[in-house]
Amino acid sequence: MVARIAHRHLDVDGVRVFYRESLPEDPGAPVLLLLHGFPSASHQFRRLIDALGDRHRLIAPDYPGFGRTEAPDGFTYTFDRLADVTEGFVDRLGLSRFVMYVFDFGAPIGFRLAERRPERIAGLIVQNGNAYTEGLSDAARDFIALRPDTPGAEATVRDLLTLPGTRGQYETGVADPALVAPDGWTLDQHYLDLPGRKEAQVSLAFDYRTNLERYDAWQAWLRAHTPPTLITWGARDPFFPAPGARAYLRDLPDAELHLFDTGHFALEDHLPRIAPLIDDFLTRTWK
Repeated sequence: MVARIAHRHLDVDGVRVFYRESLPEDPGAPVLLLLHGFPSASHQFRRLIDALGDRHRLIAPDYPGFGRTEAPDGFTYTFDRLADVTEGFVDRLGLSRFVMYVFDFGAPIGFRLAERRPERIAGLIVQNGNAYTEGLSDAARDFIALRPDTPGAEATVRDLLTLPGTRGQYETGVADPALVAPDGWTLDQHYLDLPGRKEAQVSLAFDYRTNLERYDAWQAWLRAHTPPTLITWGARDPFFPAPGARAYLRDLPDAELHLFDTGHFALEDHLPRIAPLIDDFLTRTWK
């Protein structure tokens, strides 16, 4: 069956959060909160929602500064604030329990949410969402080390926000780029080019160092709560390479690990292999 999908907005403390949600017939269907990455938005999960949304309730919001979500003037773009809005979104929807899919920026946002509301996390799906120093490539370390007063730092960040930079994030590490639809990076760039969006991304780039400062706490959370975990990882990600996936096994030795011969946006060319893993994981772990 093809999933029915609703597209809505919800107000969270003055932020008009856009989200998409599948509508399975079973009211007790497993709930999966999909937390997107940079430079994308909830549309990165469209095909996954189509594939699984008839059996599971998949919910994907856009963060402030991304996609169709509208933030008020003066909004402070930090990972703490993005987590605040995501937490408020979960509260407004009344999600008392859910499995959390964390990808890229979704990992620092999701792990902040997990620290605050551990009782709500029924499981984790981790896809190129880093929480370990060994999961940072040299390029990622150099980028994170940039500071606002570093000569040329803002220009370096803004170079990543161009169409070639956005497209490169989709295609780098992919064995067959023909399997990656151009719609993703084209739509991402449309949103990046909206007024104020590049400024938001520059602010988040300079705030990324705060995530590394919390790695120890997130790893402690994983050890303490040992959520059922599925790891599906693009092993040729130029920013978050395969050691970042394997590192989770130190704290979650029972996690299921699957490495794929692809780059950062692994769902783009490996959905036929990843979607069944997610379907099986949700069915087995949702109790």
